[in-house]
Amino acid sequence: MGVLLRALDRFTEGPRRRKYEALARQMGRPGFSPDGRRGFIIIQIDGLSYDHLMEALEQGYLPYLRRLVREEGWHLTPWYCGLPSTTPAVQAAILFGNRDGIPGFRWYDKQQRVAFVAKRPAQVQALQERLKAGRVGILLGGSSYVTMFDGDADLALFTLSSIHPRLFLESVRGIGLLLIFLFSPLRVLRVLWLTVIGYLRALLWRLAAALHRRPARAYGLISPLLAAAVNALFTEVQTFGAIVDIYRGVPSIYANYNAYDEVAHAFGPTDLAAFGVLRDIDRRIRQIDRARRRAARAVRPVGREYDLFVLSDHGNAPAIPFSWQVGQTLGEFVAAQLGNVSLDEVFSQPGYAEAKARYLLEEMEGLEERLPPAVGRMVRALRRSLGRHVPPDWEAEAYRPERREDVVVRVSGPLAHIYFNLVSRPLDLIEVAVLYPHLLDRLMEMDLLGWIVGRAGERVVVLGPGGGRAVIGREQVEVTPPDPLTPYGDREGVAREVYRLAVGPYSGDLILMGRLLPDGRVVTFEEQLATHGGLGGGQEWPFLLSNAGAPVVVPSPLALYEWFLERYFYSRPHAHQEIKGR
Repeated sequence: MGVLLRALDRFTEGPRRRKYEALARQMGRPGFSPDGRRGFIIIQIDGLSYDHLMEALEQGYLPYLRRLVREEGWHLTPWYCGLPSTTPAVQAAILFGNRDGIPGFRWYDKQQRVAFVAKRPAQVQALQERLKAGRVGILLGGSSYVTMFDGDADLALFTLSSIHPRLFLESVRGIGLLLIFLFSPLRVLRVLWLTVIGYLRALLWRLAAALHRRPARAYGLISPLLAAAVNALFTEVQTFGAIVDIYRGVPSIYANYNAYDEVAHAFGPTDLAAFGVLRDIDRRIRQIDRARRRAARAVRPVGREYDLFVLSDHGNAPAIPFSWQVGQTLGEFVAAQLGNVSLDEVFSQPGYAEAKARYLLEEMEGLEERLPPAVGRMVRALRRSLGRHVPPDWEAEAYRPERREDVVVRVSGPLAHIYFNLVSRPLDLIEVAVLYPHLLDRLMEMDLLGWIVGRAGERVVVLGPGGGRAVIGREQVEVTPPDPLTPYGDREGVAREVYRLAVGPYSGDLILMGRLLPDGRVVTFEEQLATHGGLGGGQEWPFLLSNAGAPVVVPSPLALYEWFLERYFYSRPHAHQEIKGR
């Protein structure tokens, strides 16, 4: 079936190109004058480190990307995403040039007594408003697909910062894209085929997990058939949407494929299941790039040529959960050392398939009232039937402000923030040591921790294994051997990242990082076999692949934002008026 679909794809290439051009005219074009400037497409492979990319290339899981690198000379380079190595921080920096006040995937505001998790759309929307104050997103006038922030895009599909303010199907472009997709027989057939393949894979993964007695959750909480259908639908819709956008001539497109990250968490970053997902993503990249090249060759009155970037936002390191070694979660361990205290510790797996299913249910609910009564009743019945198979995400439920536990623990993979609710201000390390000496002693005795980080006035103190210590100021670093920073790379660069993280307004009174073990695994505070959020094992080293004509070497996601603005935005006529118009 897969071979047949690919053959049909090649056979229908010419008619399909003409169809996309017609669809582009029907949907309209962005409100930019045709200026002949190049646009850009960013395809994100969520969670794939540079080292694991190279391994996948060598083993043949990414044949199209390998061809681009080896035969066409595209430029491939690692880059440094810094701390925290999580999607919220890195994507905010790339899209808006600002990652201030994002200390992880989860954190706690002591003053407001509010817990944040980057799965609550209302919170992500408020965060985006804060991040982009006085700034322009690099996707201005463009499209974003399956992202956390919209980057000022006009069209956003499954973008957390845009879900609640306006549902996708409430927009004319959203409904138009869906209807066009549904009337594309080849795409619908591909969704059905991918659903079957995804379902069979999920069954094999469950069998493998049972045979190997994996303690980690090796599959999602919803049924494998529903998960396969949801993932196939979203993958095809975002690929289709990006291709239509190319023919529409939108200035910027950002498409994120996150299946690898989820499977890697469950099975490990180099497991056959995770690398198998990369093969699927490689096919989507090929489809989008072929459309980019066809559109560039087409004779059209309006349009633009595009540069293509394939990148990851962070990597994943092979991991062993803290709870497997200790028999308790980190929060439970901390509470046990403190005695009679109340604890707030809530975390769950990313659950991308579940999140997409919930988003689809929201879209269906919003669509019901706008359909003819009979059709609306059918959609309502289908939504309710599907809803019975989609469990609620307790972590994403609204946080109750009246709650005030004594200790709050928020983990993001191997990175953990611990907050003590005695006072609303951050505590210095010496204050924590005086108030909870037994806790600090027990933490320092553990060989599962790479760091314990605390504040000391204007400086930051890093306590490492073997009595090592680093005191980091704004301009200098004082080290007592063994140096706790050097195992993670350049000392000065690591010190800057740790300092910036620790002095942030929402960072914990104590910040812990799981240890980088001699076998290359990282101790993580979540139940996962691949982890990210901290440093070590490649989680801080994503990759960037580009056809932009010269190597794109960037030291940080903030530099990447500036590079995109300079190359694709400020070079456009009337760019400053466009910013003012926002």
